[in-house]
Amino acid sequence: MPVGLEGKHAVVCGATQGIGLAAAQHLAGLGARVTLMARNAERLEEARRSLSQPERHGTAQADFSRPEEVKAAIESVVSAQPVHILVNNTGGPAGGPIVDAEVEAFMNTFQQHLVCNHLLAQAVLPGMKAAGYGRIINVISTSVKQPLNNLGVSNTIRGAVANWAKTWANEVGVHGITVNNVLPGATNTARLEQIVSNKASKTGASTAEIRAQMANAVPMKRTGEPEEVGRAIAFLASPSASYISGINLPVDGGRTSSL
Repeated sequence: MPVGLEGKHAVVCGATQGIGLAAAQHLAGLGARVTLMARNAERLEEARRSLSQPERHGTAQADFSRPEEVKAAIESVVSAQPVHILVNNTGGPAGGPIVDAEVEAFMNTFQQHLVCNHLLAQAVLPGMKAAGYGRIINVISTSVKQPLNNLGVSNTIRGAVANWAKTWANEVGVHGITVNNVLPGATNTARLEQIVSNKASKTGASTAEIRAQMANAVPMKRTGEPEEVGRAIAFLASPSASYISGINLPVDGGRTSSL
């Protein structure tokens, strides 16, 4: 099964921790040259050094709350080398009921996720077309299949990104480019710690009790690891996934109730 990525250049967003870092490490391990993108230069350099053959890889600094920074950063990257693989991955917004959400929260999250994803995809598209090879992989959430309680803003924007991605898949498939979404369930990241802490403070339960409840809701009776999501991303980026496009792939231990 061909999974090698030698000669391919990947851009991974949110690559300094969690799922983004795991994806970057797996892609580098398969032979891709990786550009890590995030806002903190020091952490970017630390992440780059964690990759296989770190001297082959690069970094691009951008704050996803400022789309103009993201646009400038990706334009600089593609001017130096075409991009064959794009992993869109941005941290989620604060939790809370949708009825309490401020309009500003929707606008900010829309910019950080959908607008930045779109700018990135537009910038890498010409190189993918020229190569006849492209993989756009969006890390979203299982909430696009089954909305999650107390994540109103996130549920809304993630759904928009899923529809955006499906539309892109329909339009760029003719060029040998695939567009897919990976939907992590409860995964052991800083984001999950934030959700656990919020639930604990609201319910009075301990963080250990909240984690146990989350694990018990999963058929596999545990939460996921970033590396498990990273492997799914790496597969979708590989030549072996050449006829898979426009899908939402849950990586959640079977937690999502819908088909």
